[in-house]
Amino acid sequence: MKRALFICLEGPDGSGKTTVTSLLYEKLKASNYDCIHTREPGGIEIAEQIRRIILDPQNTNMDAKTEALLYAASRRQHLVERVIPALNEGKIVLCERFIYSSLAYQGYGRKIGFEAIYDINIFAIEDYFPDITIYLDVDEKTGLKRIESRNNKDRLDLETIDFHHRVNEGYQEVLRRFKDRIKIVDASKSLDDVVSDCMDIILKELS
Repeated sequence: MKRALFICLEGPDGSGKTTVTSLLYEKLKASNYDCIHTREPGGIEIAEQIRRIILDPQNTNMDAKTEALLYAASRRQHLVERVIPALNEGKIVLCERFIYSSLAYQGYGRKIGFEAIYDINIFAIEDYFPDITIYLDVDEKTGLKRIESRNNKDRLDLETIDFHHRVNEGYQEVLRRFKDRIKIVDASKSLDDVVSDCMDIILKELS
């Protein structure tokens, strides 16, 4: 089965993106779809190196605009080195996070501004928006509780509640502005139900 499709999973920290994306990957592979599972920031060596810089808890002095530019740089390298080649080969690309994360985290969380972050990232991605973006919707209290239970917290996990509140506000703005491009899934349901809902969206697009 060959059908190039760029699928992105979005959502605030604690929404279950990594777990859900991994299970979707396994289900698609089991159904003989040619697909890859990747993430942002990261996915390839250069981008993973940038990820380590961004998320290192010791880098508390990082300027907000430096952070935004690093995310965009990582996104560009990941796109040209991994995503585009996979799509050109007719593969399904399952990616944790893409441009919408930057709009929420840096645009709102860091107070840089929605339009400024959009412009930086459009320069990085050009016309490569995901074919489908699935937003894993979880209430802020649940998301923060899941973050708190993590053993190894990164620099963003350790941010203030106010920061995470702004991120959630940013995602609501993303959902308003890009409502035609994003499918919302209730991530407060059981894991099986969340994965099933996501699979329904993907299979509908593939058919």
